[in-house]
Amino acid sequence: MKRLLVAVFAGLALAACSTAPTVYGPAASSTDAGYRQTRIESDRYRVSFRGNPDLKREQVEDMALRRAAELTVQDGFDWFRVVSRDTEQVGGRGRSEPRGGVGVGTSSGSYGSHTSVGLGLSFDLTPDNRKFETTLEVLMGRGSKPYGEDAYDARDVLGRMVGR
Repeated sequence: MKRLLVAVFAGLALAACSTAPTVYGPAASSTDAGYRQTRIESDRYRVSFRGNPDLKREQVEDMALRRAAELTVQDGFDWFRVVSRDTEQVGGRGRSEPRGGVGVGTSSGSYGSHTSVGLGLSFDLTPDNRKFETTLEVLMGRGSKPYGEDAYDARDVLGRMVGR
């Protein structure tokens, strides 16, 4: 029994390490981790970032904002406004909650009647391997950043995020 438990936990540890950590950079393909961008107009981009299971949803969203800020500064603008944003799960699955159950059975026969009760509990030991992708459409501008929670000063964003 001890060997079986060691083998199960070793397998789970290997499964948890099977995906490479996300490295910030351009995606090699449309299904790989990293950023992609499409210029829509001279001051408008569609930016996306896809992470591997090592990044949570919020971290993927931050990486898309980082890329939008980089493009804003690169193109000579000061701020950007997120005009649309979408984050979706693009692979894997999350860990399910523990579940329990109770079963009751009865039987009767020539030796009498019997009632049995059974209790069960299951745990999902598989790692959370969800992948998220955030897509932003951003509009860039010069001068003072406009008011609103969807407007960002590009240099402030870069100052907070680079080096994380």
